[in-house]
Amino acid sequence: MSVTTTTTSTREAYDRCEAITREQAANFYYGIRLLARDRRRAMCAAYAFARRIDDIGDGELAAEEKLRLLEQASAQLSELERTGAAPGEDEVLVALADAHRRFSLPPGALGELIEGVRMDVEGVSYESFEELVLYCRRVAGAIGRVCLAIFAKRGRGPRAARGVDGELEQARIESLADDLGVALQLANILRDVREDAENGRVYLPAEDLRRFGVIAGGENGSGTSVGDEGRGEMAQAARQLAALADRRAEPLQELMRFEADRAQLWFERGLLLVPRLDRRSGACVSAMAGIYRRLLMRIAADPAGALGTRTSLSTGEKLLVALRSLAGRGA
Repeated sequence: MSVTTTTTSTREAYDRCEAITREQAANFYYGIRLLARDRRRAMCAAYAFARRIDDIGDGELAAEEKLRLLEQASAQLSELERTGAAPGEDEVLVALADAHRRFSLPPGALGELIEGVRMDVEGVSYESFEELVLYCRRVAGAIGRVCLAIFAKRGRGPRAARGVDGELEQARIESLADDLGVALQLANILRDVREDAENGRVYLPAEDLRRFGVIAGGENGSGTSVGDEGRGEMAQAARQLAALADRRAEPLQELMRFEADRAQLWFERGLLLVPRLDRRSGACVSAMAGIYRRLLMRIAADPAGALGTRTSLSTGEKLLVALRSLAGRGA
């Protein structure tokens, strides 16, 4: 496999990715900073690329231009994975290429993230919770698989075991990482219900919206439909949801409590991953999950407040979670 040969130095590239992570990963960086230098830098490279993809999806460009940029990013990623070299001088891609070479990042994982954001741009919606889980596994589970590759490179990582038992354990670890990714994504969705609705997006399952009386029967952007008709249905549901969020409507609050309880179950399963990792990797995962779990608990305790103001933790609370995780006291 060839290595990166651009004039942008690898050190400069990683420095840029760390700066992006510090500035924009207000929650994840408290966990990432607990890792050893090489792992921390690789995680920042992966995050910076993921942030770029998310920014395309969340930006104000026309859908056609977003899809073009996503296709461009997909082509760049494919070339990087095929050659081991960054296509051009882009600092994020230079760092990602080096991380890919050092840690054997799983091919296709970050491509799944691109496909998940493409679903957002195309107006895909979710009739059932099972459909939403598939989306969560695509956008968050992909990052989980990248993290496992980085964690596994040294020490008692997920790839240490061999033979049939080792393969079964590896499969179990990957499943737990996927579960934790679903939990994190559900927490994100609940934190951003009002903001997403105002931007024309609905992630909460339509069957749940109907069951709690948030929308009337038939008023949903049901089941992964796309195109003009699907977008129109989602836009209608989003307008209704945004209006209810503005009024802090009780049915919507009850739905948020229900979804928060459901997300907690995914956290409980996903956090079984932590003792299967080495100390620093486990502390990293525990800190990141712990911050989002506290956000989720805050949303469940005060859904009306969460609909009014984006839920967040103070710097002191985040540091406390990180320190507890480093001390092995869990999320």
